[in-house]
Amino acid sequence: MATSTAEQSRLRPRPVNRCCTAPTADGSIAQRARVLGPRLRRPRQHAREEHVDHGGSLRKPPVIGIEESGDAQVIRLGGELDLYNADAVREALFAACNGGPSRVVVDLSEVEFMDSTALGVLIEGRTKLPNRKAFLLAAPGLETKRALQISGLDRHFSVHDSVDEALAAEV
Repeated sequence: MATSTAEQSRLRPRPVNRCCTAPTADGSIAQRARVLGPRLRRPRQHAREEHVDHGGSLRKPPVIGIEESGDAQVIRLGGELDLYNADAVREALFAACNGGPSRVVVDLSEVEFMDSTALGVLIEGRTKLPNRKAFLLAAPGLETKRALQISGLDRHFSVHDSVDEALAAEV
C-alpha cells in the first residue's frame, strides 16, 4: 500500500529541536548557542527597564507659562503635545481666553511634537475668542510647522515666526 506525501513527511525523522541547531563547518549539527557564541545567551531584561515611563515622570509639562503682554495673553507650550496632556493645554487656553484679552498668542517654540489631538485643542481654544483672528500661533518649530501644513491648519490660523511678530500683528 502506498503512503501519501503528507504521511511520508510526518513519518520522516526530524531533529529534536530544529530552531536551536545549526550546521558547522565540518557538516555536523551543533547547538545554535555554541555556534553563535555566548553573547546571545545573556538575558535582555536590562534593556526593557531603561525605557519604562514611570507615571509620566519623563515628560515635560505641556504648559511652560502664561504671561501678560499689554492686553494680550502669551501661552508658552513645550514638549510633546498629545492625547495624554491635551486636558492641561485645553485648560490653559480656555483660562487665557476667558479673561477677554485683545489677543492670545500661543508660543510653540519649545514644542517637540504635536499630534491631531493637540491640533484639535488649538481649534477649540480659538473658538473661545469672539474675534477668531485674535488667536495667533508663534514660532513653530519644523515638526510643528509640518503638522500644521499637513493638516491644512496653517491656512486657518495666523502663524508668525516669533512672539514679538505675533504681538505686533494686526488683528
